[in-house]
Amino acid sequence: MNPLYSVAEIRAIERAAAAVLPPGALMQRAGQASANAALDLMPFATAKARVLVLAGPGDNGGDALEAAAHISFTGAQVTLIHFAPSGTPSPERVEALQRAKVSDARFREWDDADIAGTDWNLVLDGLFGIGLKRPLDGPYRTLAETINQLRCTVLALDIPSGLDADTGTVVGPNGIAIHATHTITFIGNKPGLHTCDGRDYAGLVDVARLDIDAAHYAPSALHLNDVKFFARHLRARRHNSHKGSYGNVAVIGGARGMSGAPILAARAALNSGAGRVYALFAEDALASDPGQPELMCRPADDFDFSQATLVIGPGLGGARHAHDLLARAIGCGSALLADADALNLLATDPALQGAMAQRPAAVVLTPHPLEAARLLGGTIAAVQADRLAAARTLAARLHAVVILKGSGTVIAAPNGNAVINTTGNPALATAGTGDVLAGLCGALLAQGWPQWEAALAAVWLHGMAADVLVTEGSGPIGLTASELIPAIRVALNRMVQHHGR
Repeated sequence: MNPLYSVAEIRAIERAAAAVLPPGALMQRAGQASANAALDLMPFATAKARVLVLAGPGDNGGDALEAAAHISFTGAQVTLIHFAPSGTPSPERVEALQRAKVSDARFREWDDADIAGTDWNLVLDGLFGIGLKRPLDGPYRTLAETINQLRCTVLALDIPSGLDADTGTVVGPNGIAIHATHTITFIGNKPGLHTCDGRDYAGLVDVARLDIDAAHYAPSALHLNDVKFFARHLRARRHNSHKGSYGNVAVIGGARGMSGAPILAARAALNSGAGRVYALFAEDALASDPGQPELMCRPADDFDFSQATLVIGPGLGGARHAHDLLARAIGCGSALLADADALNLLATDPALQGAMAQRPAAVVLTPHPLEAARLLGGTIAAVQADRLAAARTLAARLHAVVILKGSGTVIAAPNGNAVINTTGNPALATAGTGDVLAGLCGALLAQGWPQWEAALAAVWLHGMAADVLVTEGSGPIGLTASELIPAIRVALNRMVQHHGR
């Protein structure tokens, strides 16, 4: 089910496997897997194919040396830039170096102009692996800058050099990492390849487990999102049903001048299957929504919050009245999704936070990094430096399922389980898409989905709708939040047809 492993967990698996395998077996397997991946990226490799292999001073460099030897035997022209260790190398790396030397790979001194001036078919990045703690500097930084200017396929071995495997951040202030088009990662998948900067630097990720026995893998509390996690809640609709069968959603927001946000959320909820949807306004309630007349528009003060699943926050504002509406919502027994201004109000009031953490009914929070930083009393930089830790901390503190939005959205539960989402693209970086996500998730909650599965499905569908629209040419530039709503409806119906019971 697409587990993800921290560096510490990977090291533990590696030690356990190495203890029962011949010396150097894992490095040899990694080298062979890397060579196979490289050759798959050059299906018509001939003696004219030019391959540049970067072998760093550690064991990641040893993997690259093994790969260089294998690739050279196919007839490709392999140029190898080798950085010798400053200390005593591992015996496995010494043997890998010897194998590379007896192959047809050509060892070359690093020359920036020569690299930039050659038409490479493929670059293998084996400079640094998951153990990197310091930013790339000196010749490594210059080399990374040169590689990032090339217009060719770049295959990273285990992880792009300069990227943190746990957090997905580029290592160090003003750091740099190699932009890979593909990554083959060893033993197990890493979270840093899929969140924060990871998706920009890792490209397409493939996992090579190196034939390690499954007994060496402990259960993981972190996974990539997968339809399998929520498919059992996808149900075909019975003929013998009515609007009351599919729940009520009340979207609470709409302070003066911000009526668009709750309208987007309410439209998304209606198009995601909720039976009845109310758009409740903190101020200046609209008489109706001309673009979606099925919505029931009312003043928030006049509505019984216990009669619906609540989505509170889109365009709510920060006035005292907004605070009172949030307190009412927290105090009622309905399932609750808090977004946008509701999160900002929550961040300023410890009493509200305490009440939220004590709610017996379902709670889902959908912060972006700034809202998460306010809730944690920190900075955006601190949240982005470890998105997983931020989401898990918020989930445990507020006893809620937390959706930390961003590249590689993180969904965290109070028990520490977490999922990184794989769908979505930069088209979502526009105003209103968070409101659409809130309405979608609220609709699933209203239809009886548990909060964890509702969050996983909502984030997955939201991103998939954007992916489909971009594939069809509608983005990513200029895609608007309202365009997501019909695409989500199509995606949800297709999923029900395929997976529903």
